[in-house]
Amino acid sequence: MTPASTSIAILDDYQHTAPTLADWASLQPRATTVFFHDHVADRDALVARLAPFDAVVLMRERTPFDADLIARLPKLKLITTVGMWNAAIDLHAAKARGIIVSGTDASEPAATPALTWGLILAITRNLHRESASVRAGGWQTSVGVDVNGKTLGLLGLGKIGQQVARFGTAFGMKVIAWSPNLTPERAAEAGARQVDKATLFREADVVSIHLKLGDRSRGLVDAAALASMKPTAYLVNTSRGPIVSEAALIEALQAQRIAGAALDVFDEEPLPLTHPYRFLPNVLATPHIGYVTENTYRGAYPQIVEDIHAWLAGAPIRELQV
Repeated sequence: MTPASTSIAILDDYQHTAPTLADWASLQPRATTVFFHDHVADRDALVARLAPFDAVVLMRERTPFDADLIARLPKLKLITTVGMWNAAIDLHAAKARGIIVSGTDASEPAATPALTWGLILAITRNLHRESASVRAGGWQTSVGVDVNGKTLGLLGLGKIGQQVARFGTAFGMKVIAWSPNLTPERAAEAGARQVDKATLFREADVVSIHLKLGDRSRGLVDAAALASMKPTAYLVNTSRGPIVSEAALIEALQAQRIAGAALDVFDEEPLPLTHPYRFLPNVLATPHIGYVTENTYRGAYPQIVEDIHAWLAGAPIRELQV
């Protein structure tokens, strides 16, 4: 039976919004909640923080829960996460320990496509540089690139990629797409033309990534792919950082072999303070905010509370499958 004094840690509430977006008080007196608004990267410090808790609430993949961390938290019985898929949780290790892992299926499907399109417009019009110039007392510093008539190359044409394809078409772009299982018919339904991977990198003026991270996609955008891009082309990534070879992209940007990159996801998050992405002038970096919208949060946190109630009642819901 679940103990009456269940303690729950809500992690990485960066914006201090979680306490107001769900009825956490409904969990009392069976459970108490503690909200953490900072991110702890040091493993020993994280273990010390989480050791007293029976359950943790994760906002997506902000805090990775690998086998080592799970093994060092013997009191842990429940992990809840925003979303029904979280690559940062070692589900095998959790299941082996008998830890329940529950998720949420409420999301805002337009959030990441909207940010992606914002980044495409921002990087091609140099908004990060122009805004910095105004703040520093300057004025115009660059000439923007028109997207009308240019080619948008989509790596992945799932739900997010399809929405971005529609944005591209609305802005007068030619849309091409590739993914391992894409068919010409599915591409055409989204207003895109199916091409092979090499053609996509060679022809696209903007390459936007919309693949799920896995063994086949990890490191997919490597030095050879970047070398085949036009020197005037841009790379946009709102999917997952490790799909792109970080070292290869940094080298290409430093050598100005591509025009620039707009990135919302990274190998290590938060991005280290001395990371080149923070300083390269041809990089527009945002702090993994593709899903960070009111609709996403308002849908997710109440379902997290539902997950906890169900677990306390001995009937877990929305369990993530190995």
